[in-house]
Amino acid sequence: MPTVDKIGGLRVVIYPNDHRPAHVHVIGKGCEAVFKLKGPGGTPDLRENYGFPASDLAKIKVALTSKTAHLYAAWSKIHGEP
Repeated sequence: MPTVDKIGGLRVVIYPNDHRPAHVHVIGKGCEAVFKLKGPGGTPDLRENYGFPASDLAKIKVALTSKTAHLYAAWSKIHGEP
């Protein structure tokens, strides 16, 4: 599972054999959240959360939003166009 970025001590991961639509897994602190990517200029949406408090999710979303183009390009490189 390639780590495509980091947010503080959290890993942003895209699984090579994962399904569409384009999304990333944010993993750390014994928690995991999945955010859908809505294109290179879109705002990521939370799809699933396993343990992160709401305050952390808000910070993660802000960080992912600033990296959306990079993350979407990484998804496309791994999976082809979404």
